[in-house]
Amino acid sequence: MHARVMPWRVPPDARKEGVRPDPYAVWMSEIMLQQTTVAAVKDYFERFTRRWPTVQDLAAAEDAAVMGEWAGLGYYARARNLLKCARAVVADHGGVFPDTYDGLLSLPGVGPYTAAAVSAIAFDRAETVLDGNVERVMARMYDIHDPLPGSKPKLKTRAEALTPEKRPGDYAQAVMDLGATICTPRGPACGICPWRGPCAARVAGTAPDLPKKTPKKAKPTRYGIVYLGQREDGAWLVETRPEKGLLGGMMGWPGSDWTDTAPDPASPCPADWQDLGAEVRHTFTHFHLILRVMTAHLPGDTVPERGFFLDKHAFRPSDLPTVMRKAFDLTRKE
Repeated sequence: MHARVMPWRVPPDARKEGVRPDPYAVWMSEIMLQQTTVAAVKDYFERFTRRWPTVQDLAAAEDAAVMGEWAGLGYYARARNLLKCARAVVADHGGVFPDTYDGLLSLPGVGPYTAAAVSAIAFDRAETVLDGNVERVMARMYDIHDPLPGSKPKLKTRAEALTPEKRPGDYAQAVMDLGATICTPRGPACGICPWRGPCAARVAGTAPDLPKKTPKKAKPTRYGIVYLGQREDGAWLVETRPEKGLLGGMMGWPGSDWTDTAPDPASPCPADWQDLGAEVRHTFTHFHLILRVMTAHLPGDTVPERGFFLDKHAFRPSDLPTVMRKAFDLTRKE
């Protein structure tokens, strides 16, 4: 009745009638939702499942196509792991997802949380699902003041004790929904909470202050240069970033290393590179980044030392990760 409607979910009433969730959809949604909001994920999920409706379709996809569709969602290692996992399911499991926690944990890119979530939601296994919403609910239910992330084991123990054998998939999603819609980070709606009676933090008046978190260290700032070169025929000089590291496997602009001080020039080819006079500012998980943008019109016979030319008709700005798209957008304003 109160369950959130999401494109990868099977409603509780339908589940009671025997309609089973698609493990492929549940797995994909859980990978996309890692450190990302439901609102941000919905459109990406729908695009992916329209283009690659089965795990076999995704396993057969070109890497560049998948990375391009992922562009803008962030944490790009997830996209690489998505492909590796799909290919492992097809190659090693006949295109069928394992239905146990241990079996799912053996797949590339599937960690303890994802294995628990998929086994509970897709296969109704009584596994303990502990995301940020559930952590908050448990901290308040038991008035736990130990700060995260150190309190995770204690919170998991509490969550495990509440996980039922009957309909654990519905239960897991219900607790996540409770945290997302009622037991929210700020201003929890305790008056309408179905667990308001036994909630120790509500009784103590500490619910708005929980969960406690260990203070984060200040993020450092790094600096870099990107080079946006366009040939006379409209083709753009781009590169595929190394698979390992930030933005791994994504299309981007050739550029310098990202360093703690002013970077050394690293142009991909000789040209009359001009400073655009505008900076790209972007924040990653562990640092802030400031990029200087250089542009040039390149002769038709240019042979780049780095990267390759992409025909203007094949170039899609939407295939760029957000930080690279910001640089492109700056050139459009000139």
